[in-house]
Amino acid sequence: MTLQTLKNIRGNGRADANAQGFPAMLEKFKGEIARALPKHINPDRMARIALTAFRMNPKLGECDPRSVFAAVIQASQLGLEVGLMGEAHLVPFGDQCQLIPGYTGLMKLARQSGLVQDIYAHEVRVNDKFTLKLGMERSLEHEPLTGPGGFPASDEERGEVVGFYAVAVFKDGSRTFVAMSRKEVEKIRDNSKGYQAAKRYKKESVWDSDFTAMGLKTAIRRLCKFLPKSPELATALALDAASEQGKAQNLNLNDVIEGNYAPVVIDEETGEVLDADEKVGAKPDPTAQKPKETKAEIMGGVKATQVKVNEGVTAFVVDPAEQGDVAKPNAKLATAIKAMEKATTNEALDEIYIRLEADFEGTDLEALMREYRRIKADIGSLI
Repeated sequence: MTLQTLKNIRGNGRADANAQGFPAMLEKFKGEIARALPKHINPDRMARIALTAFRMNPKLGECDPRSVFAAVIQASQLGLEVGLMGEAHLVPFGDQCQLIPGYTGLMKLARQSGLVQDIYAHEVRVNDKFTLKLGMERSLEHEPLTGPGGFPASDEERGEVVGFYAVAVFKDGSRTFVAMSRKEVEKIRDNSKGYQAAKRYKKESVWDSDFTAMGLKTAIRRLCKFLPKSPELATALALDAASEQGKAQNLNLNDVIEGNYAPVVIDEETGEVLDADEKVGAKPDPTAQKPKETKAEIMGGVKATQVKVNEGVTAFVVDPAEQGDVAKPNAKLATAIKAMEKATTNEALDEIYIRLEADFEGTDLEALMREYRRIKADIGSLI
């Protein structure tokens, strides 16, 4: 199977791509796009939904069409539909298109992990009855204000939103939840670079037009920190975090169509998205006074040679005489990959990955995710 024709979209100049426009390119490369998508994705339906989403936002016409392509295909790789369903959205970011997962998309990916039976979120209004207990025996109870017949009253009768909560039910029946006050959610909103930019340029933000939906998404996103994460959910959360921090998502079309896209790295302590030159193992900045350390230097202070293995895949080859502690994380990663390769079904592979991913971070986690996608594709080709 070759996807060179589709890859040539990226090879074409920006002017050529803009001359065709996204709708024309979508029609021209429909066959190639179908071969780039997972087998369970209907390419015709994907194309119709993508075109509808594109036409609903005129600003997308000002974006590089190749970036719109990358966002659409990445959404399909994750199993999310862009547009009206609210699973994911195409959003202009300068001259690039970003893929922003919605809270329904995050919930869908959490359920698809196989370990989360159900997940949901609700807003709490001032006239509702809400009881939260923490400690040794946690509990959360929410009774919305009712109207005639015992049905929930209207939003106007229930009053203004005072908080949000999200609940996850695991496969074994156990539950976990998070609850956030309105002030806490507003603090997160105010720290969002996207919201700050909208205020600076006096533009309406989605926080202004649909605060409740953004509050629900904020609660779901926080809950997801405590859930077992599939590679798809981890990628969606990273894409969302990049958007919130006002950073580029770096959706490279070639990596996306090959299934090798690795999300931007997030600092677990601060929640900040690290720039490319801040990632562990990034190439040194030639203009900097002091070159940055390579991954091998950080992990053991030994010398290593950086070798390009494949498109978008780089390895550090260490001299056996100088391995020291470097061999340990490499051996750990190799063992994890072997464990995933023993899986014969996608369900078994997902469960193995979910148990492994908590033990890795940074570039090791990115490598584990790439191998997961490769093995998943191999299993799919055998079905």
